[in-house]
Amino acid sequence: MDEWRDVWRGCERFAFGMPGPGPGDRYGEGGSVERLEGRVAGLLGKDAAVWMPSGTMAQQIALRIHADARSRRAVAFHPYCHLDTHEERGYAVLHGLHAVHLGSRERLVRAADVEALREPVAAVLLEIPQRDLGGQVPEREDLVATCEAARARGAALHLDGARLWQCPDPGEIAALFDTVYVSLYKDLGAPAGCVLAGPADFVAEARVWQIRHGGRMFSVAPLVEPAERALDEVLPRMGELRAHARESAAALNDLDGVTILPCPPHAAMFHAFVRRPLDALNDAVTAVARETGVWPGCRGGATEDPEVQRCEVTATIASLAVPVGETVALWRDVLSRSASA
Repeated sequence: MDEWRDVWRGCERFAFGMPGPGPGDRYGEGGSVERLEGRVAGLLGKDAAVWMPSGTMAQQIALRIHADARSRRAVAFHPYCHLDTHEERGYAVLHGLHAVHLGSRERLVRAADVEALREPVAAVLLEIPQRDLGGQVPEREDLVATCEAARARGAALHLDGARLWQCPDPGEIAALFDTVYVSLYKDLGAPAGCVLAGPADFVAEARVWQIRHGGRMFSVAPLVEPAERALDEVLPRMGELRAHARESAAALNDLDGVTILPCPPHAAMFHAFVRRPLDALNDAVTAVARETGVWPGCRGGATEDPEVQRCEVTATIASLAVPVGETVALWRDVLSRSASA
């Protein structure tokens, strides 16, 4: 680093200008951010990694780099892919890519879906665990077969690992992919941000695209340092969260009017399908939470059946403070109120 920067940072008063960020924290260089990037790269078994402010940015950049490297503009992913359903298809608008859907909404992607592709694709993106399927994780044999089918077609493999930390073997899963995105705020609880990992040359190019996307921030320590603490304090407890999810799912699945999918859960999350009218269910959730001071975690979203609502349930560190028996009692109260509403 230039000598003048060290002197500037050491000054106590400023005739003009402003104090700079702490040592090693200027435009995402040095210090805590490099330490975090190296640590996550190691956990995922990749050569290098780059911190980015959002997964939306990271995954668009990953697909763009893979597309340019292969001179292909098509990318393939599940119909529920987050890039399609929650990100306004930025990959198409900003990068000129087009999507090919793999398989159907009701199940995970299979090798046969990749083998059935009718056009060359630059990358196959898989989400593990798959949020909109209740956090399902493919069997190892099936996942390997799907990855081999993609490689046989010259496609890169990119992992949407937004919730990868929930899985018992994130490093083993990541090893099957060329590039991996992991969130730092989902599950870990950092204020924001993510990491994109892969080969060193890929990460170097991703840093350039980060600047082009407007994602190079002057100081990132306030976001990075909590993420480091989360790796120390939250990540080692993921096994507890998976166990809590399994215990909770089994108990809730016994309630009349509730069906849990998948059961048992594959990760630290699952979907609960509740047979109650949507407004009545959510009004009951709000009422119970207001009266007890405990959030039941069963606020629903509509499905194609107006009498069945889907609740996304994720076990977090906060969940461990509410015993499963108490959670079941809260849900039973919600079910009773929404049935009579």
